[in-house]
Amino acid sequence: MARREQRCIVMQGATAVTAVQIIGLLLALSFSSISSAQGAGNTFMDLVRVVKEVRGEFFDDNTGDPETDALPFASEASTSRFLSQATFGATRSDVSALVGTSVSDWLLQQFSEDPSDYLATLDSYQAELPFLILNPWNRSATTFAFWQHSITGDDQLRQRMVYALSQILVISNAEDDALIDYPEAVAYHQSLLTEFGFGNYRGLLEAITYSPGMGYFLTYMGNQKEDPETGRQPDENYAREILQLFTMGLVALNDDGTLAGGVNGGDSSAELYDNDDITGLAKVFTGLNRSVTRAQQKNDPEAPEVLRSWREPMAVYPARHSTSAKTFLGLTIPENTSAEDSITLALDRLMSVESVGPFLSRQLIQRFTTSNPSAGYISRVTQVFNNGRYSLPNGTVVGGGLRGDLKATIAAILLDRENLQPEAPNTFGKLREPVLRFTQWARAFNAGAITPEYTVELYDLSSVSIYGQGLAQHPFRAPSVFNFYRPGYVPPGTDSGAAGMTVPELQILTTETIPAYMNFITFFAMANTQYADLSTYREIGGLTGVNFDPELARTSFLPDYSYEKTLADDLPELFAHLNLLLAGGAMSQAAVDSFSDVVAGVPAEAGEDDWRATRVGLAVALVMTSADYLVAY
Repeated sequence: MARREQRCIVMQGATAVTAVQIIGLLLALSFSSISSAQGAGNTFMDLVRVVKEVRGEFFDDNTGDPETDALPFASEASTSRFLSQATFGATRSDVSALVGTSVSDWLLQQFSEDPSDYLATLDSYQAELPFLILNPWNRSATTFAFWQHSITGDDQLRQRMVYALSQILVISNAEDDALIDYPEAVAYHQSLLTEFGFGNYRGLLEAITYSPGMGYFLTYMGNQKEDPETGRQPDENYAREILQLFTMGLVALNDDGTLAGGVNGGDSSAELYDNDDITGLAKVFTGLNRSVTRAQQKNDPEAPEVLRSWREPMAVYPARHSTSAKTFLGLTIPENTSAEDSITLALDRLMSVESVGPFLSRQLIQRFTTSNPSAGYISRVTQVFNNGRYSLPNGTVVGGGLRGDLKATIAAILLDRENLQPEAPNTFGKLREPVLRFTQWARAFNAGAITPEYTVELYDLSSVSIYGQGLAQHPFRAPSVFNFYRPGYVPPGTDSGAAGMTVPELQILTTETIPAYMNFITFFAMANTQYADLSTYREIGGLTGVNFDPELARTSFLPDYSYEKTLADDLPELFAHLNLLLAGGAMSQAAVDSFSDVVAGVPAEAGEDDWRATRVGLAVALVMTSADYLVAY
């Protein structure tokens, strides 16, 4: 009762302040003259804003910004650049169609696209298999689905968000465990990232908490309440990582990502929690498990109910949930609070921490536009993340108005002035991620038959293959919960490091992975899948038990260079085209001249077509292994 009275007093105080505001604005409006019509107009807009705030309504007076609306698609080069950030790679047809159009219209169209369906793709693969457990195709089905949706999906921006979120809310099937044996778990995780990719981060966090894939990966599936008699304590793994990696990080941040609450002269920041907070939070995540028992899974590992249990939310087992009080981050959840209510209260508390906005905003910026965002960039995106709304340049407001709206956040990231017109180009940009380089190639040249199951070179890209190929990055197969690289990685012994710049992607760039990528992209650029060893695929057919057509391996990921081959005898035009399509026009003339000399070494033979394909493939490989391409500005 006292709490209700206190709330009424606060509301009355707020209303009184608002009333004073309204009276002041009315007086200002009444004293405005015709000669100060502009000022009167502004005062009237302020009045409308206050009145709407009293009603709990959102007011936006953005009438549009035509210049910004036209900027991303102002030229072929700017269009290609923007699409490399917002999709898995520009296509020639997209660039041609979008030049001169509204970026607001494009974003709204992307927001409305039907989402790709990872679980349906898994179902389609499994329908072909006579058995599932230990089947090579089944174990790789979620990887196959990723390549299909990222390269051919219409919901390109959503899928880029899925890929970005997969590097924050990490689960991985890198180990030979249940997450590889039961791809349903990773497919369900992929489907959640897809469902909430343009939704709210708070909702996503709750869905992920009940996800069996995350429960298994971070070992809280089957987590039990404390037992004073045996000394058993709840598993703390998820409690630790949801704090450190999924929401707020280790230390307090200002909205611009700089350290807050500094001590020792401002050189460090106040820690957000201690081990007691982790211990208290761990009790929240007790009592969750799949809907089947271990005995059921052992007796029939392919039973429908077993498979289903990996692709639906974990169930709550009240007898295993901690009934004691749970204290963390200044909040105490009373004893005997149910698991569902405890999780709701805990996630609400985590999302209320001020550092969540800048912590997540910075990482999302890094995955889309630049590895080293300025404090101003982070601050502007954080404000949108916190407010939950963003006004597109055409005046349309996107976002649901709740903290953590991802649709509003991605719009703010892509359309921020620092991205569209970098004021410090020497410190803006990012090293293109290996996975994104490959998808860009496949989309740019309309690679036929996106059938990764028929392309053994894509089965495992985490390490360098026996053929000396690899990407050091495999989707949904990070080496640990800490992803492929650290967001705060400052590369030692480099100019970037000396400047204090963060370049996460450089952490996987080594003397081994550089030539591995060069070999990998050259293999595909030269259309070498057409020479696939059919005996390898006959062996795979035997292992998977499917009706396998080995000849399909020779059309998988085969590039369509029909347009590029028409430019093979005009190297300046060929490289101008590749520069535009792949590098957004960022290649230097020196690089173009050098590459032209190399490609010109392939002699033109009258009446033959092979030389054209060879020249194009070589030119593509040279561009995609060049520094001008690898560093996206």
